Amino acid sequence: MSAPLFSLALSDSSTGHGENVKSLLLIFACSVSVTLAQQSSGDLAVYRLRPNFYMIAGAGSNVAVQIGSDGVVVVDPGSAVMADKVVAEIRKITTEPIRYIIDTTADTDHAGANEKVAKAGENLTGDQSENPSGVATGPASILATEGVLNRMSGKASAFPSAAWPNETFFQKKKPMYLNHEAILTIAEPGAHRDGDAIVFFRGSDVIVAGEIIDTTRFPVIDVDNGGSIQGEVDAPNEIVDTAVPSIPLVWQDGGTYVIPAHGFVCDQADVVEYRDMVTIIRDNVQALIKRGMTLAQVKAADPAKGFRTRYGSDSGPWTTDMFVEAIYKSLTAKK
Repeated sequence: MSAPLFSLALSDSSTGHGENVKSLLLIFACSVSVTLAQQSSGDLAVYRLRPNFYMIAGAGSNVAVQIGSDGVVVVDPGSAVMADKVVAEIRKITTEPIRYIIDTTADTDHAGANEKVAKAGENLTGDQSENPSGVATGPASILATEGVLNRMSGKASAFPSAAWPNETFFQKKKPMYLNHEAILTIAEPGAHRDGDAIVFFRGSDVIVAGEIIDTTRFPVIDVDNGGSIQGEVDAPNEIVDTAVPSIPLVWQDGGTYVIPAHGFVCDQADVVEYRDMVTIIRDNVQALIKRGMTLAQVKAADPAKGFRTRYGSDSGPWTTDMFVEAIYKSLTAKK
C-alpha cells in the first residue's frame, strides 16, 4: 500500500466527524493501492485513481468524478448537506463544466446533491475564464434508470423536482461516449432495490458499484421496494465478469478498480470475496428455511456467523438481524 494513504490516519474523531473518519480509514484495508491526489479540509478526501478519474470520500456515498475536454461526469454526487463541498472539490480538480450526473440509486446519500451539483454545471455565457472549452452550458443532465426516477418522483419522495433524472432508460445498458471513453450504465434491478445500476468507465477501467457493494456492512436489501437476495448475488457476479484482475503480474497494482457505495476501493478479488460472503449467508438461510424454521429461529441460528465482525452491526440503520430478515423474506416471498 502506498505511503501517502496513511496521511489520512492523522484525522481525529474529536473534530465531531468520528463516523466519517472511521469509514474513510476502511479505505486502507483493501489490496488496491491508490494515489492520494489531495487531502482536503473538513469531511472530504479526494483520491486520484487514474489520470482523469477521482473518487471523493466522505460525502455520504463515495462520489466518482471523470474529467476531460468534454467536461465532468459525476456518479452519485452524495448527500444534500455535502453538495457545496463536493462542488468545491470538483472545482479544485478542474474548471471544466459539469456535464453529466449519473445516479446508481435513489438513496438520499447518493443522489441528495443532484440539484446543486447539476446547477454548478451552468455557464450560460460561455465565459472562457470559467469554462475553458468556451461552450455555453445549462445545468448538468441527470441520468438514471426509469426505476430511480419513479422512486425519486413518488409521493413520499424527499427530492425536489430539480433533482430528478431528466434522462432515463429502461433497457439493460445505456451507452455514452464522453472524454474519449465509453461509459456504460448497466441496470441491476432486483438487488438493492428495483431500479439500481452500476456504471462502467471502459477507458479508465473503473466500475462504480453503488449500493450493490458496500464494504462497511452487509448489503442493504430493500425487499419492499424490489430488492432481493438473488439480485445481490447476480449483480456482484456481473461486476466480477466485467472486471479484470491484475494477472499475470499479480504483485503490481493494477486491474479494474471498483468503487463501492461506502468504504475502500476494491479490485476484482475483493468483489469475489464480497459475493461469496453474500452467497454463503443466503445458502445458510435457505438451509434453515428448508428445515422448517421460522424467522425468529433463523435469526437465533445466526446464519451470518463468521462475517459479523467485519460486516455486521447490532445497532444503527442496517443491522445484521435486518439483513437476515431481508434474506428470509426474499427467499420465502411468493413467486
